[in-house]
Amino acid sequence: MEYILIAIAIIVAYLVLTYNQLIKLRESVRNDLKQIDIQLDRRWKVLQSLISSVNKYLDYESTVLKDVVALRSQAQSAKENGDMDNRVAAENAISKIASGLNVMVENYPDLKGSDTVLKLMEEVVATENKLSFAKQAYNDGSERFNAKILSFPVNFIVGVFGDAFQSFSYWQLSSDDAKTKEDFVAKL
Repeated sequence: MEYILIAIAIIVAYLVLTYNQLIKLRESVRNDLKQIDIQLDRRWKVLQSLISSVNKYLDYESTVLKDVVALRSQAQSAKENGDMDNRVAAENAISKIASGLNVMVENYPDLKGSDTVLKLMEEVVATENKLSFAKQAYNDGSERFNAKILSFPVNFIVGVFGDAFQSFSYWQLSSDDAKTKEDFVAKL
């Protein structure tokens, strides 16, 4: 009888520890996703400032701004609907526009000479770098969480709690980024 109580106590302790570990991992991934949101909001504000700064130099900046606003709206809508694939696609399209702004500014000597524009361009690059790190942290956390919930015997505990422990999808590269990566790897 004493051994049975010890065995039950060990099983209960294992269940509690595993459940708490899963909660910790899940919340860590959710925090990583919030960090991506923070960097996306920061990028949005910097891009708005940059587009406003180059307004007097460019005729087509309103098109760029409209594209960014439409993509931002698409990303927000996808986020609210839990549609990670469309959200990632919209955010990747905004990243592509942001990287294209560097090339555009190079074509205008007046813009290159503007301290405000140069600072905003540096801020765009810094924000994209921070965003890349946030995405990497999210993917790393997702991988740890997903591996944990699929491992034996944890998967039985996950089965008991069902919706509390759904796997996270990864933040994917855009198709252009993936193609560039494939070309780079092929050259190695």
